[in-house]
Amino acid sequence: MTAQQLCRWQIFPEAEALRDAAVAVIDQAASQAIAARGEFHIVLSGGNTPRAVHERLASLKTDWSAWHIYFGDERCLPTDHPERNSYMAHDVWLGCVAIPPMQMHLIPAELGAVRAAQEYAKVLHEVGEFDLVMLGLGEDGHTASLFPGHDWGVEEHSPDVLAVHDAPKPPPERVSLSAARLSRAQRVMFLVAGASKREAVSRWRAGESIPASAITPQSGVDVLVESTAI
Repeated sequence: MTAQQLCRWQIFPEAEALRDAAVAVIDQAASQAIAARGEFHIVLSGGNTPRAVHERLASLKTDWSAWHIYFGDERCLPTDHPERNSYMAHDVWLGCVAIPPMQMHLIPAELGAVRAAQEYAKVLHEVGEFDLVMLGLGEDGHTASLFPGHDWGVEEHSPDVLAVHDAPKPPPERVSLSAARLSRAQRVMFLVAGASKREAVSRWRAGESIPASAITPQSGVDVLVESTAI
């Protein structure tokens, strides 16, 4: 039986305030982790809302040499394809700061879903709990590339990384960290903005089983949501 999710809902009047709050959370988490261990391990999300947050992070005052970057999911597209999450993050943020290239752990999704999942699992094998996981919410309740009707990897023995086939959104081939691996984190933060997310948020708050509700870190999850999505 999977753990019950504890949610802390934080509602913001508009997206700008949500983004500012998200940057503050990331800054705080980085400062605490670097002070404690000299390293900060963060998992990034794709999507428009995280993109705006990533843009703001480029001007953050921090020790970039201590940052380790991972991705919650990736589309199986060429490395230079603009719809890849890694391409977006590099374009607006990672390409502008001094994080050592060896500490940017991209999912090799260009290899195909199965092989990429195998290779990324090797990368994560030596990684303990993430310090911070950023996630979004799709209109159907999906998060990362964990979709309704697919395996979310919720069991303790589930693999860290899943090969996703026949995804309901293009491209159909994807790679995603499992719900179990995303839950192994000190802190998990969802960013949710836009009226199109209202139905998914309503289902989530009503206690329905959707992919987003399968992320169950011991510390609970923080859901930063714009008021139009409520």
